Amino acid sequence: MNYGHRLEFGAFLTPDASTPAVAVEHARLAEELGYDLVTIQDHPYLPTHLDAWTLLSWIAGVTDRVRLAANVHSLPLRDPAILARQTASLDLLTGGRVELGLGAGAYWDAIEAMGGRRLSPGQAVDALSEAIDVVQALRDTGRPGPVRYAGDHYRLAGAQAGPATPHEIPIWVGALKPRMLALVGARADGWAITLRHPGVLAEGNPIIDDAAHAAGRDPREIRRLVNITPDQATVETLVPLVVEHGAGTFILMTDDPVELRRFAHDVMPALREAVDRATPHGSAGIRIRKASSLAKRRPGIDYDAVPPEIDAVEPGDAAYPRVRSTYMRGGAPGLVLRATSTRQVVDALAYARSQGVELSIRSGGHGVSGRSTNDGGIILDVGLMNDIDVLDEATRRVRIGPGARWMDVALALAPHGWALSSGDYGGVGVGGLATAGGVGFLGRAHGLTIDHLRAVEMVLADGSVVRASDAENPDLFWAVRGAGANFGIVTSFEFEADEVELVGYAQLVQDASDPAGFLHEWGRVVESSPRDLTSFLILPPPRRGQPMIVMTMSVVNADDPDTVIARLQPVADIAPLYQQEVRLQPYAAVMANASDADHAGQGEPISRSGLLEHITPEFAAAAERLIRSGAVHWFQIRSVGGAVNDVDPDATAYANRSANFSVVAMGSRRAAVDAAWDELLPHFDGLYLSFDSDRRPERILDAFPPRTLARLRDLKAKYDPDNVFRDNFSVTPARSAP
Repeated sequence: MNYGHRLEFGAFLTPDASTPAVAVEHARLAEELGYDLVTIQDHPYLPTHLDAWTLLSWIAGVTDRVRLAANVHSLPLRDPAILARQTASLDLLTGGRVELGLGAGAYWDAIEAMGGRRLSPGQAVDALSEAIDVVQALRDTGRPGPVRYAGDHYRLAGAQAGPATPHEIPIWVGALKPRMLALVGARADGWAITLRHPGVLAEGNPIIDDAAHAAGRDPREIRRLVNITPDQATVETLVPLVVEHGAGTFILMTDDPVELRRFAHDVMPALREAVDRATPHGSAGIRIRKASSLAKRRPGIDYDAVPPEIDAVEPGDAAYPRVRSTYMRGGAPGLVLRATSTRQVVDALAYARSQGVELSIRSGGHGVSGRSTNDGGIILDVGLMNDIDVLDEATRRVRIGPGARWMDVALALAPHGWALSSGDYGGVGVGGLATAGGVGFLGRAHGLTIDHLRAVEMVLADGSVVRASDAENPDLFWAVRGAGANFGIVTSFEFEADEVELVGYAQLVQDASDPAGFLHEWGRVVESSPRDLTSFLILPPPRRGQPMIVMTMSVVNADDPDTVIARLQPVADIAPLYQQEVRLQPYAAVMANASDADHAGQGEPISRSGLLEHITPEFAAAAERLIRSGAVHWFQIRSVGGAVNDVDPDATAYANRSANFSVVAMGSRRAAVDAAWDELLPHFDGLYLSFDSDRRPERILDAFPPRTLARLRDLKAKYDPDNVFRDNFSVTPARSAP
């Protein structure tokens, strides 16, 4: 029986301590030759052997692609809780290249000599089963609270689950006897054997398959890994093992580079061709999901109909914890589709529409107003579409994928002496910010991010791919700049970058014992300053027994130190300084403030936004009451104005061009935030939709002035009459508008 596994090949190397570099060189050679897997013997009690785990870590550092495992770990000398941490750590460091091979133990005299426990055959099987329990429990990053386990051989007394790994680390078990084979069928991801005689697979497969069925598993979940000698490494010997007995991986046991090359050049390609001819799925195999993963599928989604070329992450997959949530919002989607091309976006969108469940679009995953995740629906994630290309040096034209992060964009543009104003956090994705507006550190000098947008390629609701610019589909291009999330999925942006060399960047912490007074004076200073100054302000709520403080982050678009100081001094003079840091540095350094950690948001952000022409004494007093109310834990004002005001309000869907300030507040209790924030509404003229999570229908009237909203609704009826894209301040098509 063939189990449909992709045909793979590995090398089985000896960790000879007398020639420690040889195994490393042979591992590198195996990678160069196209092997999939490098495995190392694990006999800790042999003085002639290097420690397998140390050697695997060293090999990991000098290879890029090949997967790594011990073949197999001697479990009585390897604590499973430590193994769980070791495999997770190396898997993270290698980007998902680690597998875990386990053996129940042999050579008991040597094991006892090293301090291990001598076990009977039955005890050894039980200990291995418990070890699998421990490893799996410590990998379950979604498990609430500490991990406790009480077995006869292993115990956990409140251990913490480890970090999420890039892939689900398979556990394969070396086994020959019936009880061990039954354990493989019930618990393991792979069965590792040494081919002592051709019948070993035929004898073991039925036992494993029966145990798998009894455990509610599909026997195809279990890969058969066969260690072979060079004498056995022939096409004639191996083809029947694949076609008739389901072998999926052949691991060549040799330390001879000549044999490694012979197998790679002569046997591997010929064996693949023979398997292609002899089996339905060929040597490429099919993807087989575990029964435990299938059980976590959500209703309403036809998982089997997902376009096969698209990377689909389901709730039962190892990658799911890393893609389920956003930076601030917890999610439990039924499916995440990770597209890598415009064609895949088209196919993914068509599939998602056919399912009739909630659809969210995600680029960088920082959306506050845009949901970017959901519960039980589908996420179409374009985060992997992150290329950054210079199209024309003379015109500073660049093309950027929607999944690129702004810190990476800034770094890519820096060698050219260019920059694009792009928020204040480098981890934000291009797609969301560049369709909403883009209030950034260069705003007063260079305008919004959308003011530098020259063209987009986007996928519309009907699956058509269009280009929009001033010359092509200009009405759509107008809408994209400020309301783009309502009209399609942008798959590439073309910007005209600004010439920006060094900038002055300052962080000042000042006394805010008079919050309203500080706000009013800061607003006056910013408005009266030359537009090369852009300043953001954060005013935390008061802490008992501590003075109130305010932090300003300011960028001066100038590389002259005297100019920088001249612009910053009026800000510094507003109130006594507690702390100051002023630097002359590249804009890319300003934006290099994000981590590469996976998003693990929880709950639902409660955020409110407003656009303000002037910080009047009345507004400043109202803002102080808001901050002191306890309803919000975050209060920020960003200066806009300057070049942002220069653009005609009708030129883009971002129409609230007269504002000089953008105000944001966040809290944890919706009713309290709404009540406190609503007292500020009379002071605002519009809102910046990227920072507002309020889903009350009247907020759409704040996001877009009446004339702009009417035009957007007409265009919505033209480009998205079914309101497919409604996850971010939904603009209803004109015909269905109340």
